[in-house]
Amino acid sequence: MANLFELPHPLPEQETFEPLLPDNGVLIERIVSTGQASPPGHWYDQERDEWVVLLQGRAKLVWEDGRSRELGPGDHVFLPAHERHRVEWTSREPPCIWLAVHGDLRGVRG
Repeated sequence: MANLFELPHPLPEQETFEPLLPDNGVLIERIVSTGQASPPGHWYDQERDEWVVLLQGRAKLVWEDGRSRELGPGDHVFLPAHERHRVEWTSREPPCIWLAVHGDLRGVRG
C-alpha cells in the first residue's frame, strides 16, 4: 500500500488492520472500519498506549467511566495503556480510515 486512502474493491466485511512499518517497539498501522463496533460488553484494555487519528469517516468512542466522543476526519485521541474504551459505531459510507500508533507514548497528548 502506498496511499493511506486507497481501499480494496470490494471492501472486506471485516475490519482490517495493516501494519505500515515493522513493530520495533512502536507499531504504526492503518485500520479500515466498515460499520464495525466493539462487541456488546467488550472493553479494550491495551498493554500499550495508543494515539489514533481518524482520516476519513465518522466514529464514536466510549470510555468505561461514561465519557464519549464522536470523531470526524482529522480528530485524534490519545488512549493511555489500560484506559478501558470501546468503539460504539463506525460509518460504513464512507468507510473509516484510521492511523494508529501503539507504544510507550507517555508525554504525547491528543
